[in-house]
Amino acid sequence: MALVGAVNLFLFVVLLLSSCQGRENWVKSRYPFIKRASSFYRDGHEREGGYDYIIVGGGTAGCPLAATLSQNFSVLLLERGGVPFTNANVSFLRNFHIGLADTSPTSASQFFASTDGVINSRARVLGGGSAINAGFYTRASVRFINKVGWDEKLVNESYSWVEKQIVHRPNLADWQNAFTQSLLDVGISPFNGFTYDHLYGTKVGGTIFDSSGRRHTTAELLASGNPDKLTVLVHATVQRLIFDTTDGKKPKAIGVVFKDETGNEHKVLLSSNSESEVILSSGAIGTPQMLLLSGIGPRPDLEKWNISMVLDNEFVGKDMADNPMNAIFVPSNRPVQQSLIQAVGITKLGVYIESSSGFGQSDESIHCHHGLMSAEIGQLSTIPPKQRTPEAIQAYIKTKRDLPHEAFKGGFVLGKIANPISKGQLSLINTNVDDNPAVTFNYFHHPYDLHRCVEGVRMLTKIVDSKYFTNFTQCDEETLERLLNISVKANINLIPKHSNDTKSLEQFCKDSVITIWHYHGGCLVDKVVSHDLKVLGVTRLRIVDGSTLSKSPGTNPQATVMMMGRYMGLKILMDRLGKKSGMSEA
Repeated sequence: MALVGAVNLFLFVVLLLSSCQGRENWVKSRYPFIKRASSFYRDGHEREGGYDYIIVGGGTAGCPLAATLSQNFSVLLLERGGVPFTNANVSFLRNFHIGLADTSPTSASQFFASTDGVINSRARVLGGGSAINAGFYTRASVRFINKVGWDEKLVNESYSWVEKQIVHRPNLADWQNAFTQSLLDVGISPFNGFTYDHLYGTKVGGTIFDSSGRRHTTAELLASGNPDKLTVLVHATVQRLIFDTTDGKKPKAIGVVFKDETGNEHKVLLSSNSESEVILSSGAIGTPQMLLLSGIGPRPDLEKWNISMVLDNEFVGKDMADNPMNAIFVPSNRPVQQSLIQAVGITKLGVYIESSSGFGQSDESIHCHHGLMSAEIGQLSTIPPKQRTPEAIQAYIKTKRDLPHEAFKGGFVLGKIANPISKGQLSLINTNVDDNPAVTFNYFHHPYDLHRCVEGVRMLTKIVDSKYFTNFTQCDEETLERLLNISVKANINLIPKHSNDTKSLEQFCKDSVITIWHYHGGCLVDKVVSHDLKVLGVTRLRIVDGSTLSKSPGTNPQATVMMMGRYMGLKILMDRLGKKSGMSEA
């Protein structure tokens, strides 16, 4: 028996290694332009005469943007993280929560906590947020597109370009089906079926997870680029932008300075063509941080850190917003298949309702270190932040390892506030680009946001007690107080809890608020950028990402940010080349 076991183990290892080798070869053949940053000068990838476009950030918008621009121009895409293709925490739905909980320096997800005390994550991998999110894909409303001022026909073509390559129709999990029926049961109607469109009522949306549970990120959109004109460097951390201020006119972006994975610093320049640009696509945290580190921002902030001022702009890092979310835990007396977001209820109150199930139920995840992201150690949230010592955290982790499998049954119904009125700001804590800046979102600062949360929580509790959910979970209806009690423990943040959390819905909202990673703002139109997203007051610098948006599009923004990368790439090509671009159709 021992011999048979050894042989089986050997065969498994051989198959695993051959599978990994095959996937690595596939990656190299499909993406020959992706290189480690340290190979840039050594292997002669530096382009003589400079690049037409240098894109900082290979994320949700940066990848489709780079692929599109490379059809006609030389493009250098710089990404501080690694590739997603061989990262199991990124690639598989079952590891979604493990990827978020990984706080190691090489994690695809970089942990940060806002000053409000809400735990959050920002992407650090090629593919950006599409590599670490819950995968739900749904378009923005037509009203949103018109208000932003985008061309509706080109927008729809750009959405379709993304959808044909990486978006799938989900196989609706049993949990999601019960959730969908519960939404309709409490009056969130009509049922709009499967659709990408943003429609009032209940609907099933798309997903970037395929039927086998494998994630497809925007990094795969790079395969649509021109390999002869596209260079992608991973582990390339941009330190600052380079400006020419010698002519006495507007500062002109001419290049960037980046560090490779060995710590060596390099300078790369744009071509001399006046239409060449540096484009920031580093997201709502990274882009305003990069502007500040490069000398564009409020004068007092720059002077505080002895940063040479290129342009005084008081609005950089301002108007930051995050869509606050609160969750109600749904207990179950039966095993629950893991599912992420597949359906949504869109209410006219401005509350979006989604659900997930089976969090952390796989064998490997039960024994994995989830850190503060673990719903199972919610008791930690009752300890004041200053008392959350490493020893206390380790004690809870140890307790978690001994939890029985049954502790992982159930799921959550999530309520997100659309278009929060409450705004915050971002500021530097030092001049190290690797460190997170200080971010404040001021959750529920405006009373109307809090009012909507209260009404949303009331809807959530009705959904949990719907006959469709109780029949599925084989649980009796719960009292409101008990639901709030178990939910306030399960929602992890760094906000001290109050004794009246189960008595006051207002207090419950404030104390159990969490994020759904939909933060935006910091570089808004008419304040930091023009309507074509060029940075005001300088030349040859543009921003294409969610930092320019005053509202998060749709119920979940990734579809629109992906589309935005493609759309802006097409607009830039058409503005620069006209009919010669050959890109008038997406």
